Amino acid sequence: MSAEARAVVTGLGALAPNGSGTEEFWKATLSGRCGITPLHRYDAARYPVRLAGQILDFDAEAHVPGRLLPQTDRVTRLALLAAERALDDAGAEPGARADYDMGVITSNTAGGFEFTHREVRKLWTKGPRHVSVYESFAWFYAVNTGQISIRHGMRGPGGVLVGEQAAGLDALGHARRTVRGGVPLVVSGGMESALDPWAWLNHLSSGRVSAAHEPERAYRPFDADADGCVPGEGGAILVVEDEAAARARGAGTLYGHVAGYAATFDPPPGSARPSGLGRAARLALDDAGVGPGDVDVVFADAAGVPGLDREEAAVLRGVFGPCGVPVTAPKSLIGRLASGGPPLDVVAALLSIRDSVIPPTAHTRAVPPEYGLDLVLDAPRGADVRTALVLARGFGGFNAAVVLRKVTP
Repeated sequence: MSAEARAVVTGLGALAPNGSGTEEFWKATLSGRCGITPLHRYDAARYPVRLAGQILDFDAEAHVPGRLLPQTDRVTRLALLAAERALDDAGAEPGARADYDMGVITSNTAGGFEFTHREVRKLWTKGPRHVSVYESFAWFYAVNTGQISIRHGMRGPGGVLVGEQAAGLDALGHARRTVRGGVPLVVSGGMESALDPWAWLNHLSSGRVSAAHEPERAYRPFDADADGCVPGEGGAILVVEDEAAARARGAGTLYGHVAGYAATFDPPPGSARPSGLGRAARLALDDAGVGPGDVDVVFADAAGVPGLDREEAAVLRGVFGPCGVPVTAPKSLIGRLASGGPPLDVVAALLSIRDSVIPPTAHTRAVPPEYGLDLVLDAPRGADVRTALVLARGFGGFNAAVVLRKVTP
């Protein structure tokens, strides 16, 4: 294969607070079903903020082999289920393929947070002999990639991207590059679950978590009264294949073409240099060979923090002009899922292409006129979606953008 090989998405595996399955997530997103609920795994009364996007119906024992349960954190169990569902959706049959013809590239921000904090507690209270031997890898950022690779016999290129939200798109961009480099199939995407007490304090320390106590008021991106976001868990794993190989094996669905990708860093504070997010958007469009006028919808990063929302709105005006393209942020129903969130946006974008509909941004009511956004609100909007742009920003100045296009015969 060459750099001209086209990478297409053939399988989707989504796990979200409002829907534990791709179609369930999509129906919930279109109907406005919220997945933000009070923390329930421990007594959170002492914390000033107690809302999170939580997956409430996940039964690990029903989906993960018993021998793996002592070895894995919740995040890895979610990733294993999402990968299995994505491969089933793609009809990929890993056992029928050469092991080096399959790779795994995922994103992760926190690793096995709950697992490692449980083991550290044992170390402090009981001593080192009580610490699980699996702690040596269960905490690690690359554990999802490793466990998916082992479970499905995928011995091709593997990797993990760590860059908070932006990493979720970076993983997909690197999967595309890997397919172009000659690997026929790559499992990619991101999954997160970091809601234990230690992790919760980390979220609160960011200063970006909303103080609201009602789910419908806690995460309102681009709203005049926005006061932060809600952390959450979940994500999506996707199967990315070389288009020619996918067609040759009779793949059932080609959800979309990963047409463009770019990653940038923010300029130094106070610099007159242009926004890193804006550069990422323009570079991804250039990489896809399309212009702003070709884009039918933007899935925004949508921080929910007034200053960051204002900055992103300025970026979108600069790229597309005032109200130049429909913008949406369905993540307002589930929270910000670190590197798991952007892959869910990719799933939503691909299903928007499939179903010719743009999902709405829930909870947002009053967008400041100076933002100049055509934000899709209240209800889904019918549209012939052929090209979608997905944006993501991560802590530390990371930015990423992916362009998805409808696959033509």
